[in-house]
Amino acid sequence: MQMPKPNEDVIRKRGKLVAALRHILADPAAVIDDEAALRAFECDALSAYRQLPMIAVLPSTVGEISEILKLCASEGVNVVPRGAGTSLSGGALPLADGVLLGLGKFNKILEIDYDNRCVVTQPGVTNLAITDAVKADGFYYAPDPSSQIACTIGGNVAENSGGVHCLKYGLTTHNVLGVEMVTMEGEVIRLGGKHLDAEGYDLLGVITGSEGLLGVITEVTVRILRSPEHVSAQLIGFPSSEQAGDCVGKIIAAGIIPAGMEMMDRYAIQAAEEFCHAGYPLDVEALLIVELDGPEVEIAHYQAKIDRIAEECGAVVSRTSASEQERMIFWAGRKAAFPAVGRISPDYMCMDGTIPRGALPKVLARMSELSKQYGLRVANVFHAGDGNLHPLILFDANNPGELEKCEAFGADILKLCVEVGGVLTGEHGVGIEKRDLMGEMFSEDDLKQQQRLKCAFDPDGRLNPGKVFPILHRCAELGQMHVHNGELPFPDIPRF
Repeated sequence: MQMPKPNEDVIRKRGKLVAALRHILADPAAVIDDEAALRAFECDALSAYRQLPMIAVLPSTVGEISEILKLCASEGVNVVPRGAGTSLSGGALPLADGVLLGLGKFNKILEIDYDNRCVVTQPGVTNLAITDAVKADGFYYAPDPSSQIACTIGGNVAENSGGVHCLKYGLTTHNVLGVEMVTMEGEVIRLGGKHLDAEGYDLLGVITGSEGLLGVITEVTVRILRSPEHVSAQLIGFPSSEQAGDCVGKIIAAGIIPAGMEMMDRYAIQAAEEFCHAGYPLDVEALLIVELDGPEVEIAHYQAKIDRIAEECGAVVSRTSASEQERMIFWAGRKAAFPAVGRISPDYMCMDGTIPRGALPKVLARMSELSKQYGLRVANVFHAGDGNLHPLILFDANNPGELEKCEAFGADILKLCVEVGGVLTGEHGVGIEKRDLMGEMFSEDDLKQQQRLKCAFDPDGRLNPGKVFPILHRCAELGQMHVHNGELPFPDIPRF
């Protein structure tokens, strides 16, 4: 689909902004207004939606970010912060009349403090790079999204990312100690630090997961942990996804908290096995990967209990890693599951919702019914231990109507999550993907109250507008006047 041409007002505004931005940045080439070069920023990992930004800027210093935001505030220009662009909810989708602010040059680890067990890092450092920087000294950073080789710590804070080990060690919010950020007015502020808790309001908790709506994060202090004494993983196969889901609940009910507990269904198992040859059994409908860490004798005790629980739930395969190399192979398939699914479908959409663990069998059965209803396959890969589902809906965008069916299917899955007592997102955020479903979970008063918080940080609504809230209200007259009528604020964004 051809991109809409910018109108004359946008062209004039862009020319003025480009000149001003090139005056601010030390490197004039860091201001990008060429259409071909802007293509690199037209979408994030929710690639069905695309839009060229008016301008992209790649600052190198906090001072430059501050001046950029001051300029945009004074000119009434919207700003969309962007990290690595791995967001799966459209959180970094640009605006045709806005500035995209890329943080890729903020890619240095500033300090490793073993005494206080923390790392101070710029937001453009990748998640895995933090562990790589400290593992030789026996430490690691616990949150580990599947995209950890590419996703950045700033984006992790924006979306409150989780990962395989969030069951035992928590999400990003449980492992961030402090941030430095720049407000839309250009003010540089610090929240938290190297200490465990700050006094007063939990502003750090507010910022973590705020999806770029409140400020631009320029520095992050994260907690690092001692590497465990011993780690072992089990592969457990089941004749049905419902039996595997039942086993997950019974393991937790037995008082066992694994370091990680992941689940894959037949589609995901077969795709991952073909992709990286992890040795997964191909004659099961569902596979659990259960990892335990700690003293070796404790792990052996809990693994024996897990084996008994799995057998009661109908497990037909159980295998324990015999070496660190084999454990890593077990995880290689799970970590590669998303790209592996690309081998069995031209396109897929990765959903993200969270449910109570006890509802897992019911939700899996209902998703199977929805799959038949919509005539679309679904591959399930998710963090079973904490109920964070990642159904991958398989479709072909070249077939008319399939994208729309996929979106409707995904919406029904998310509504189901809320219906059973869960929430719309576990770690991908709301962005534009789930924005129009917020009313399924929150009342209008709830949403207005959330917007009042945004107004405290960004009264003119310039930071990442159009994300999270289905209807935006003016801060000065909250509850009385709408900025727009709740329809998609990006009606001209081409989709595959």
